[in-house]
Amino acid sequence: MPSRYLVELISIEEKNTLMEEYSERLLYEERADIYGCCIKLLTDVKYVKERWEESFYPMSAHVRSHGRMVVTEEKDGEQRVLYNPLSKTAFLINVDYYGWVKSIALSIASDILEDSHGINSVHGACVDIDGQGVCLIAPSGTGKTTHTYGLLRLKGVRVISDDWFFVRSMAEQNVAFGSEKNFYIQADIAETWGEYRRLIEKAEFDARGRAVVNVRWIVGKGKILPLTTLRTAILLKRNPEEETIVKKLTSDEAAQYIQSVDFCNPHLLIRDQRKHNLREQFFRKFFGGIETYIVNTTPPPVETHKIIKEEVLKI
Repeated sequence: MPSRYLVELISIEEKNTLMEEYSERLLYEERADIYGCCIKLLTDVKYVKERWEESFYPMSAHVRSHGRMVVTEEKDGEQRVLYNPLSKTAFLINVDYYGWVKSIALSIASDILEDSHGINSVHGACVDIDGQGVCLIAPSGTGKTTHTYGLLRLKGVRVISDDWFFVRSMAEQNVAFGSEKNFYIQADIAETWGEYRRLIEKAEFDARGRAVVNVRWIVGKGKILPLTTLRTAILLKRNPEEETIVKKLTSDEAAQYIQSVDFCNPHLLIRDQRKHNLREQFFRKFFGGIETYIVNTTPPPVETHKIIKEEVLKI
């Protein structure tokens, strides 16, 4: 299976044709509440339906959907991701990695909210440290998950989201809101932080070594929060050629970096100039209201984590 996917934008006529073609095979219908958006899943894949129920808070069946996802399989077919922006409908054909299913659902909600409500999303993690919100934003493979779960082991740290959160400007402050009921973790997290070994032993991992889990089993219910006011952003990168490990950034530097790495979000469904401008404006305002640091995660994880705690968070 490819390591990435391309999104094909389709017309409303093409969407209607596909819905008619697949309608009879779609055995399962589930609705998720993603920050107030009703995203409906239609699928014939039982595994996807079960993971969806574990991932998201349910939405009442009486609520009309704002966005839709069709997830199906075809024999000997190629992997395809198609999206109709007008109806907010995505088709995932032969996509057997649940991580993409989950992320595209979140991206549909993000598409709806950033256009209609001025609510933006961040593909990143967010924790609360003694009442102060801290987010970690990073390209894939630079340590976001490792350091989020490292922080969650500490006293006074609670988690809002480990992968994707929504942001509203309230009283001129950035307020972050969680997006998922449970989290999608990597099997190797216990190799760095042994405290999660019991969680790993209970989980059912997919072919990519990931599983939807209820982290409350390990950290307790009180460690999960619905929202926090952000004070600090930590951007991560991995560049062995750079000697500097930690640097404080201006809002312009942070905004330039986030644009240079495609807003740290490989799951954006629409990438036209209008959407780019919306995201650029959001992140310039976002970084203007918080302290921002960039951390080079080339040292070993435990060493880098100590630097984040002591030099950035001062804990």
